[in-house]
Amino acid sequence: MMTPEKMSETTKEICGLAPVIPVLVINEVAHAKPLGQALISGGLPVLEVTLRTPNALEIIREMSELEGGVVGAGTLLTPHDVERACEAGAKFGVSPGATETLLSACEEADLPLLPGAATSSEVMRLYERGYSAQKFFPAEANGGVAALKAIGSPLNQVSFCPTGGISPQNAQDYLALSNTLCVGGSWVAPQDMLERKDWQSITELAQAASILSA
Repeated sequence: MMTPEKMSETTKEICGLAPVIPVLVINEVAHAKPLGQALISGGLPVLEVTLRTPNALEIIREMSELEGGVVGAGTLLTPHDVERACEAGAKFGVSPGATETLLSACEEADLPLLPGAATSSEVMRLYERGYSAQKFFPAEANGGVAALKAIGSPLNQVSFCPTGGISPQNAQDYLALSNTLCVGGSWVAPQDMLERKDWQSITELAQAASILSA
């Protein structure tokens, strides 16, 4: 069984592959491979497929077959979610918050987890358990760059992937913080481009995101 400390080491390695992790809400299975290829080709190999759509697990399966990609499951809420994500081929998980039940399920499944935290107490509880890599969520609604910077002063042992309200306009401000590993954002795969199957434009958005400095 993977320890939280080992999970966090692996999570940090994954977060270090690119400055932006695309947060993907996808409905059509047919979009999985061309979208994943567009993002990987643009320099964003780490892909978070959220479990918010009926086809999310099949999309994870499809994307996991792409060379050069590291596909994870987002919006993990229950042990059943963890089990299904692992079966679909997810290499890591992301959760909006963290419960003891969910943490234990990921540890037992050896699924590296980026657990969500919004307050100093939540950050401390996760760190006490061994999680030194966490998701700061919802970032903008929770005080944004100033809040994450303030949390980093007394809790500099923890590094974050802020998600929620991140955009091309503020991503670099988060990435400039010493306690930011990368950011999560949906702007690199907008729904209108998905509907048009405009994979080239998505690749260009990914290229622009990939050169941000972490």
